[in-house]
Amino acid sequence: MIKKLAYLCAFAATALLTACVYTTSEGYFIEENSPAKNVEFDIPYGKSEIRTPDGANALDLETPLRCNVNWQTQQMILTLPFNNSAFKLKPTTPSDDLPALEVTGFTFESMPAENALAKLTQEAGITLTAADAPYSSISGEDLKGELTDVVNMITNAAGIFYSYDAEKKLMTLSKRSEQVVYVPQTRPIMLGLLDVLRGAGLTDMTANWSDYSITLNGDMELRNKIKQLINYFESNPTLVAYDVSVFTITPYDGCDVEWKALLDEFDFGTITTAQTGVIGRVLTTTNEININTLQRFLGSKANVDIVSEGKFVVPNMWFSRFDVGKCGFMRCAGSDLSVLAKASVESDNHITSEVALETTNGQITQFKVRNKLGENFMIIGLPNELFGVKEPKSETVVFMVPRLIKTMKTSENIKNNI
Repeated sequence: MIKKLAYLCAFAATALLTACVYTTSEGYFIEENSPAKNVEFDIPYGKSEIRTPDGANALDLETPLRCNVNWQTQQMILTLPFNNSAFKLKPTTPSDDLPALEVTGFTFESMPAENALAKLTQEAGITLTAADAPYSSISGEDLKGELTDVVNMITNAAGIFYSYDAEKKLMTLSKRSEQVVYVPQTRPIMLGLLDVLRGAGLTDMTANWSDYSITLNGDMELRNKIKQLINYFESNPTLVAYDVSVFTITPYDGCDVEWKALLDEFDFGTITTAQTGVIGRVLTTTNEININTLQRFLGSKANVDIVSEGKFVVPNMWFSRFDVGKCGFMRCAGSDLSVLAKASVESDNHITSEVALETTNGQITQFKVRNKLGENFMIIGLPNELFGVKEPKSETVVFMVPRLIKTMKTSENIKNNI
């Protein structure tokens, strides 16, 4: 099965895995990491609910980039050069090369991946460790090629990672792996990748703004998604950037805001469409209704309080996420709101936005909005009872302006001044 130079011993794995080192009837052994012991800390004064203060948790290095919107001079189309060679995805755990061996006709039928790998590597004297086994059961027929290629076939099919220590002749298997993504030193691309990962539901990651890298721990599906995103930038894609303002309005008279008064305040055709969702409505408007004219209109009828202002970036046909609280005040109504958007750009600069609003309790509402570049849209009629505020009567408004970022690969060294 494997042609090798000279090995005196053979090691294999069986289907039974425990949290220790043991010897099988064949004389082979499997080493598996033992679970970490629980560590208890003495909490001062018996206060088990003590936690990191909100002020420390609110510190976010993205704030200067994400929470700064210039509503006066918005650039509707931005051309963004980037050096494609700067994209890299690699594991943080070092791994040596597997032995240079040739596999000929390796066949196995419906067995857990760790058992198939044990069977494959036994002639090479490689020991396996698999702390989170068992893995998916797979089959293989007449697999051929370099040992590395065949191992990659099996681990990819089972959705697992491996690393190899040549000195110990130890292969470590895992369902998850810590990966680092290196991004071109261009802020919108870095923000876009962060927003896409958050749109995929990933929250446990660390961005390093000195070398433009993102460290995360995920499964094979997440790694493949990142690879797709990196490959996507090969085609000089268009990104959609959304400028967002979230604010509350508290009517002076304690009654509902009469939004139909907008039709008297602005010329007919300024509001181009109106759609109703499960909760709230979405209006698309010409730029005659912008953040300033809208708030001036509302200011005559209600107190207007800014909750959050910021921006997020959506690669074409991908989902991204903007967490309102990242650019807002702690414990405000709507501060736990998240805006999720999937954008698609048409050749005539029309933009279709699939927008959903969520809180920690689940989705509130969603809309599909189509507008021309230079038009805006806003979600109105979101009662603050959704966020636990019953008195006084108030609403939350989400105002969004989509812009285009057209990327362009270049061989020049692009600095992070964009």
